[in-house]
Amino acid sequence: MGPTYRDRAVILDETLVLADLHLGREQSSNVELSVGSERAIVERLGDLLDTHNIREVVIAGDVLESFDSLPPGVASAFERIEDCAVEHGCRLIVTPGNHDVMLDALWDGPAPAEYELEDNDTVVLHGHELPETDADRYVVGHDHPAIEIEGRKRPCYLRGAGAYRGGDVLVLPAFNGLVAGVRINGMTTADFHSPLIGNADAFRPIVWDDVAEETLAFPPLGSLRNYL
Repeated sequence: MGPTYRDRAVILDETLVLADLHLGREQSSNVELSVGSERAIVERLGDLLDTHNIREVVIAGDVLESFDSLPPGVASAFERIEDCAVEHGCRLIVTPGNHDVMLDALWDGPAPAEYELEDNDTVVLHGHELPETDADRYVVGHDHPAIEIEGRKRPCYLRGAGAYRGGDVLVLPAFNGLVAGVRINGMTTADFHSPLIGNADAFRPIVWDDVAEETLAFPPLGSLRNYL
């Protein structure tokens, strides 16, 4: 069964994977008016778990924004994420990202550097370092991809078939709605941070249109740039 793309996350069988929550971004971004991004994260997670048959939730790194502190409200926001998973009967796993230096202060649950999904030959990790496990598919975050179409920037997924050691690579957008994303339209391989992106031209942008409720798949970046 192929991936199901929904609201900046991906569903693989009975596993929901999301990345780059960046809890504390709102407190450190100098926004004058609170946009409630952390409350929205919990609500959106709950909506996904209400709508789909999910057994486990895997966070592919960068739960936190700050490297050296826990801004007010971050601990309680993560606790609500935990509670949401528990209330829906889901196991929660975190694969730490490069921002998650202080994750131990929040989370004493499963936190492997990479997590292999059962019966799926898929490995989830943040993507700032190379995986040790061979797999048919790698699901990562880290680069916060977004694509600009007709003047509108939208969060997107990037899928590279056979892109790393013969396995597919799926890059997720940041789940935090306050993270606008990095515009990929003119980016080359050297502009990406994840070492799993060895040839950016071969990656296809994918957009979940929540208004039309459909998945839009585009040609690989190498050929798409001429039309963007």
